[in-house]
Amino acid sequence: MMNYLQRLGRSLMLPVAVLPAAAVLLGVGAWIGQFSWGEDSVVSAFMIAAGDSIIGNMGMLFALGVALGLSKDKDGAAALSGLVAFLVITEVLSVESVAELSQIAVDDVNPAFGVITNQFIGILSGVVASIMYNRFSHVQLPAALAFFSGKRLVPIVTAAVMMALSAVFFYIWPYVYNGLVTFGMWISQLDFIGAGLYGFFNRLLIPTGLHHALNSVFWFDVAGINDIGNYWDGEGEVGITGRYQAGFFPIMMFGVPAAALAMYHTAHASKKKQIGSLMLAAGFAAFLTGVTEPIEFAFMFVAPLLFVVHAALTGLSLAIAAFFQWTAGFSFSAGLLDFFLGFPLEMANQPYMLLIQGVIFGVVYYVLFRFLIVKFNLMTPGREPEGEGLDISEEPTELEGSNKMAMMASTIYQALGGDDNVVSIDNCVTRLRLEVKDMGKVDQAKIKQTGVPGINVVSDHNIQVVVGTQVQFVADEMNKIRKN
Repeated sequence: MMNYLQRLGRSLMLPVAVLPAAAVLLGVGAWIGQFSWGEDSVVSAFMIAAGDSIIGNMGMLFALGVALGLSKDKDGAAALSGLVAFLVITEVLSVESVAELSQIAVDDVNPAFGVITNQFIGILSGVVASIMYNRFSHVQLPAALAFFSGKRLVPIVTAAVMMALSAVFFYIWPYVYNGLVTFGMWISQLDFIGAGLYGFFNRLLIPTGLHHALNSVFWFDVAGINDIGNYWDGEGEVGITGRYQAGFFPIMMFGVPAAALAMYHTAHASKKKQIGSLMLAAGFAAFLTGVTEPIEFAFMFVAPLLFVVHAALTGLSLAIAAFFQWTAGFSFSAGLLDFFLGFPLEMANQPYMLLIQGVIFGVVYYVLFRFLIVKFNLMTPGREPEGEGLDISEEPTELEGSNKMAMMASTIYQALGGDDNVVSIDNCVTRLRLEVKDMGKVDQAKIKQTGVPGINVVSDHNIQVVVGTQVQFVADEMNKIRKN
């Protein structure tokens, strides 16, 4: 079950990765509209409408992404089935359709059906489509119906299942929706404390990958909060909308890079050069894009105390930003690029204060991390006994040049036990998600020789390797090796 939920969380990142495109369009469009020459500008309106076309259809994108991500061989037929599933349930349970089925006026239809195209339904549609694909994509029908065999059968079966599910949701969706709204309202009524609790659990769930599921409740239109969508659409309340995003900027842009600096300064002198290059690249990525996992995985398992402190500081940052009603929004993650694009939007409220907060948090992170590392002799990267830990010196030529990704993939694949031991290869934004037959055959030391920031053994058969934002290319090369 845990493995399935992790795969679901990873699948959600595919549609979420589309959001930066919407951010660019909405951000630049809003920026143009700020100037006198941009008022009522056709260019501004054109770009905002294009951005809204993505933000407004996140439910459909979730259906496509989840179906593709959870299908066993990532085939396009699974994504098509996800779209079919989403269209069936959203059309059958649209306000007009429900009014006709219930023989009532449109105005009397339960408001729950007015938001049936939300991301929750998208996720559900994707899950159903992936199950149908994994079950029926290789089914052979009798000769008379052979044309509809295999992958062509999947959308048909998916449509039938979704029709049945639509009949069920006709009765239960109002209760489900009201339950989600109640949960969201409960959190929102906790004001800045609720934002702080969300931030704390958001970081704490990272090792399991379940933070994506938690994010969907607050960032998207699952429980009626829709913090990201409302922020970029300019809907909601200034100082409130964006509170589940704003506090991440001080952490991603300043706190985590400061933690990386502390780990570099406390590393053994003999390892500072290689740790420095690793932390510099990861810290710059965190500041610019908000992708912090390469740094977080470098200490979350070797020094759990630091990770708990990190989660607590994240919660504190969100609580502070929410308390003072400083708001800023992101489309992908809380880095400089999203901060710049979201700065001129209508829902932004004193976003520059987040930079000041960020500098303060950067100092707090550095002092706390350095003190705790030295005080408790924590084995962060570069502090391991000689001969252990990160070591890329043994194979310097193998991982250099234009073929670096292929060489890294080859080394990791062989260290996993090769064809005889590797069951599946997948990836999220920064991590390889790997399933093996026997964890005892995995050579973790050899994997570390490639210079990866961290390794996470999830279970007896599942292991994650933190590569960084180029992880997709490593995964692609590993899949090529596996197929040959």
